[in-house]
Amino acid sequence: MSQPSAGEPRAGSPVVTRGLTKRFRRQLAVDHIDLDVPAGAVYGFLGPNGSGKTTTIRMLLGLIRPTAGEVTLLDRPVPGAAADALRRVGALVEGPAFHPYLSGRANLARLDSVDRFSDPRTAPARIDAALDRVGLLAAARKRYRAYSLGMRQRLAIAAALLMPRELLVLDEPTNGLDPQGTREVRHLIGDLAGDGATVLVSSHLLAEVDQMCSHVGVMYEGRLVSQGPMADLRTGTVKTVRVDTDHLEDAGRVLGHLGLTEITRNKGHVTATLGAVAVEKIVPELVHDGVPVLGFAVVQPSLEDVFVALTGEGFDVSG
Repeated sequence: MSQPSAGEPRAGSPVVTRGLTKRFRRQLAVDHIDLDVPAGAVYGFLGPNGSGKTTTIRMLLGLIRPTAGEVTLLDRPVPGAAADALRRVGALVEGPAFHPYLSGRANLARLDSVDRFSDPRTAPARIDAALDRVGLLAAARKRYRAYSLGMRQRLAIAAALLMPRELLVLDEPTNGLDPQGTREVRHLIGDLAGDGATVLVSSHLLAEVDQMCSHVGVMYEGRLVSQGPMADLRTGTVKTVRVDTDHLEDAGRVLGHLGLTEITRNKGHVTATLGAVAVEKIVPELVHDGVPVLGFAVVQPSLEDVFVALTGEGFDVSG
């Protein structure tokens, strides 16, 4: 996969940055990154905690000013035309903040009332539509303090949906959730993208990004080390093959003769790094040498493998 470059962004990209940089005194938190989030994507902004994801998101939303570089949201420069851009953006940054003694509906009504672009005449219908969209309409009258973590995250997403949004920016939306809450939020993000919204979702959880994202940008120590479609991310990664057989030594010998490397013999199968060897040559060569092939597969690298290949290090896979 090609490294990110400062070339021309694709037409209509909802999020574009060029040379975006943020320095806090001596700490370089974000180092000249060039984001390009295509329209309609679920873009996974992936990296360990402390890699610069939240700082980047805060710059995208105009919450902090960059030290250098440019931000364009929905074809509008930020912070210059932030008011015009951000009215079409829904965001969840650093967890939801609601009044515990108010109901879910009352909390949304309070938020809607301070939005200068909202119409108070349509507020009840829009609030119920947002609650229904995230599956909380039945719990609308329940006080926020009685909500589960998953319900709280979904209410925060509902707050981002009170007005029509072309872009949703969600910072760690599954953070702290149990498996059920995580599934609820993951399915909701998929539904929102299916309805035509572009979603940028930051996460430090490889497994979550792998399951819900169509595109990914990998952050590491403040740098964007790679970005693009999820399928392309794996293309440049070393592939391995697996041969199921009960003739382990013979299979390993044939694979080595063909030029495969890093051959490992396990119980019932042999694995090896494919390299430049043509896949279609392997099974015929094994059979020709009398090695019974009970199964054969080219093993796709996991997202963890990709991250290690890009950075030389691993991090939390599933939370």
